[in-house]
Parts: sequence; structure tokens; C-alpha cells
Amino acid sequence: MAAFVLAVTALGLSLVFGVMRIVNVAHGEFFMLGAVIAWWITSLVPDAPFWGFMLALVGAPLAVGAIAVAADALVLRRLNYQPEATIVATIGLLYILQQLVLSIYGPDARPVVAPIQFRIVFPWLGYSGYKLVAVGAASLLLLAAWYGVTRTKFGLIMRATQFDRETAQAFGVPVKRVYAAVFALGAMLAAVAGVLVVPLQQAHYLMGLDPLLLSFIVVIIGGLDSLKGTLIAAFVIGISDGIISVFFSPTLAKIIATLAVALVLVFMPNGLFGGKAR
Repeated sequence: MAAFVLAVTALGLSLVFGVMRIVNVAHGEFFMLGAVIAWWITSLVPDAPFWGFMLALVGAPLAVGAIAVAADALVLRRLNYQPEATIVATIGLLYILQQLVLSIYGPDARPVVAPIQFRIVFPWLGYSGYKLVAVGAASLLLLAAWYGVTRTKFGLIMRATQFDRETAQAFGVPVKRVYAAVFALGAMLAAVAGVLVVPLQQAHYLMGLDPLLLSFIVVIIGGLDSLKGTLIAAFVIGISDGIISVFFSPTLAKIIATLAVALVLVFMPNGLFGGKAR
């Protein structure tokens, strides 16, 4: 399941960089916000965990998307999406969101009851039914994102803006609106990943750090402008991280992934599937 959740999270980061050409350092906090808001929504209906979770699966991404739109309008747009300035701005946004959640939500980690309670038992092991459902949901989301980017009018507009912002603007494309929509979409993907994972991990104001690190590793290895590369790298990194963490240690898994990033940057600066710089 970790590989699918990582793929959804990294896809949001890849879309933002691919279209807007900015590095969103606050991406992990959108993941965290999705989990925290999911806890809050489900806590409102404690007697109906399934419906509470379904409500959280819709409500949390929408709330996080609204926050992302506000951040774009108040911060990124005013900086004219300059890469260096937006890195500093999103670092500031990271700490603002983190401290707001700490002040309102508190420092305690809090659980969310899984909406589905069953276990599939094999002769040699058992597997949580919720994990299988979450894998299915993440797979559908990834397919929907692929279809949206490659087969819809908005996807065409996104790709045109990514290829040449000035030409797209000259042909009447509302570039700033596209950027706001893409930034919100990336944040919502991270939030959905946070909602899917929170029944297995407790919601905590610092839980966005690991997804942020792994998402950067995935996007760099796969290629900063390649959705296909992002998905392939997410599955490779997600599965290897899980195996190494179980049999050795999580620290070793992160060290190996970081070394892989260093090797890719040295020998293939555009990533394994990234295109040549224009």
C-alpha cells in the first residue's frame, strides 16, 4: 500500500513542478493537513466510521485545495512564481501550517478508525482488508489523474502552459488560473494520500516530513517533468523502502534512497525518464 500512497503524493508534487516550475517545499504539510482534517471530520460522527471516513475523503481534499488556492493568491502569485522566491515562500508556508496545526490540534498523535474492518487470511500470512481497499482507491485516483492530464481539455491546457507559458498566454490561456488550479490539484492529491494513510498511522502535526522527503526522492529519480517516471519511481522506492525498513531499518532505507538520488543527479540530471531541458 505504501507504494500507491507514495505515488499519489509524489504525483501532486510532480504536477506542480512540471507545470508551474516551482518546488513546493510545503507539499508534505498538505499531506499532514489531509490526515488531521480527516481525524476532525471522523470525530464528528464517531458512531458511523464508514460514512465519517467517506465524508473525510471528500471534505479534507476540498479544504486543503481551498487553502492551496489561498496560498497561491496571497503568496505565490505576488512573487510571480519565481523559482528561488517560491522555495523560500513555501518553506515559510510549511512552518506556518505546521505551527497552526500544533496550536489548534495539539502535539498528540490521534487515531482514525478504519472504515472497513476485515482481514484476508492466506496460509502463510494475513492482510488487512482496508489496505486492499486503499490500494484500489489510490489506483483509481492515479488512473483518473492520468486520464485528466492526457485526455481532457484542461490537461491539454496544462501541458500547453508547461511547454511555453508566454505562447499559451498569447493564445488566451488564463495562466494564473491554471497555476492556481494545478497548485490546488497537487495539494488535494497529497491530502487524499493523507486521508488514505491515517487509519494506519495516527494523525500528527509532524507526519508530513517523511512523505515530503520520499516524494522529492521519487520525483528527482523519475524525472521532474515525467508523470510516467514519477509513478515508476514511486513503486520502486515505496516497495524497496518498505522491505528494507522491515528487514533492516528505516534509516538505512532513507540512506539508500538518498544515495540513489545522488547517483541519478550525477549521471542523469534530468532523471531516469525526464526530458531534456528546453
